[in-house]
Order: sequence, then structure tokens, then C-alpha cells
Amino acid sequence: MRDRDRDWVKLAIVEFLGPFALVFAGVGAIIQTQGQDLVAVALANGLAIGLLVSAVGHISGGAFNPAVTLGLLAARRIELERAIVYIVAQLLGAVTGAGALTLVYRDLERNRPGVNLGVPGIGANLSTGNALVMEIILTFVLMFVIFGVAIDHRTGRAISGLVIGLTITLDILAGGVVSGAVMNPARAFGPSLIQAGDGNWGEHWIYWVGPVVGAVLAALLYNDVLLAGIAPGSGPSERISPEHPREAPGHAEPEDAAFPSASLSRSRRAQRRRR
Repeated sequence: MRDRDRDWVKLAIVEFLGPFALVFAGVGAIIQTQGQDLVAVALANGLAIGLLVSAVGHISGGAFNPAVTLGLLAARRIELERAIVYIVAQLLGAVTGAGALTLVYRDLERNRPGVNLGVPGIGANLSTGNALVMEIILTFVLMFVIFGVAIDHRTGRAISGLVIGLTITLDILAGGVVSGAVMNPARAFGPSLIQAGDGNWGEHWIYWVGPVVGAVLAALLYNDVLLAGIAPGSGPSERISPEHPREAPGHAEPEDAAFPSASLSRSRRAQRRRR
């Protein structure tokens, strides 16, 4: 296997593991509490992503979310090829996480009303419009925080995993009873596919449209307005041209850091040319 192909595999593995942990822990908390403890569910989701971002975010950027990935793509923080690899890996991770839950919990616990293997739904007496607006707002907040703590060099990124995890926890506490506070299309897709019920797909579009709209709006606002003309690693007075290369998403170093072997080979070729 070529070095570049091996590095793509590493990125895909990391982006698979994040949604796997999110679904396994978050839906697992729903099953254990039978959907009756919103605080426990919020903490499980927030801790799952916060810990994975802290552990492996430096490898892939720790997107773990198709909506976040598309937001980064819209803001020109990642290229299309990488976005496609990430989204495929994220969806597979969520499906595998949901499938794993069927191996560790009985049908009785995971299929009761209000649990349904964590398939998200709209709150009682609320409309699809209510849920859609909630998903847009919650994902906007999440994406905005991701840019603020993981991409903007003017902030310290050492605790970005904690901050992102806390944001997810906050969002679920704020909007869980309205839309399920999914904020992540993969989180909705995995349980819906494994549960495979006809009633699981009628409102599924909300959990794609809402998060994607919210993430793209936040990414463009932060990237093209708040970061406009700010050089990476600089204060607000230092300006750059539009052609200046920018850093890859999340915790990742500049894009070549995700493919160290490719970067190293280019460096060696440059040295040979200078000789």
C-alpha cells in the first residue's frame, strides 16, 4: 500500500470511530435510562465526542459529523476528496455503532416507545418546522464553537475537545425535547438504518437539512467574516492575501500534516534540487 493511501485509511478510521462512539454511548444512554434522563443522555453524547476529539482530533481534524464536514468544505477548509471520505466513514461508523447496540441490549429495552434504538423524533405537539429551526440553531452554535476553539489560531486549542463536548451537552439540554438535538446526520442515519422501520424515515430529512444549513451558515460567518484577513497564528492587525493557505480542520496541522509521508517526500525532492 502506498504511503498516501495508508494515510487516507488512517483518516477514514478516525472519522469512523467518532460517530461510532457517539451512537454507541449516546443511544446507549437512551436505552439505559429508557429516554427518561435528558441530563445523562446529554452528558453521554458530549463526553463521547469531547474525548474522541481530544484523543484523535489531531489526526483527522475530528469532524465526526457530515454537517460539520460540509461546513468545512463550504468554508474551503478541506477539499472535496477528503470531505467525501470523511462523510462515508462517518455514516459507516454510526451504522456500526447502532448495530453494536443490538448485540448488547435486548429487544425489550431498545425497542420500547420513546427509545426506538435512539431514532430521533419530533417532540409532542410540535411541528416539523419547530424541529427544523431547532436543528439549524443548535448546529449553528456547534459549528461556530468548533471554529472558535479548533480553527481560529487566536484562541487556545488545548481544551477544544472539552469545549466542543460541552457545547453538544448544552445543545441537547436546550433542544432535546424539541427535535432530539441531533446536530449530526450520521447520528440520525445509523439508528434509522438498523431499526429499518417505515416510520423512521418520514422526518429523517430534518436531520440532514437542519444540521447542514446551520453548519454551513456558521462556517461561512466565522471563516469569511470574523476571520477575514486574519493570518493563521496572528493577531487581528496582521493581514493576509486571499491566496494564503489555511489550516486543515479541527485540531489538524496544515494539510500536509495529515499526509506526512507525502510532505516528507516533497521536502526531500526540493533538497535534491537545491543541491
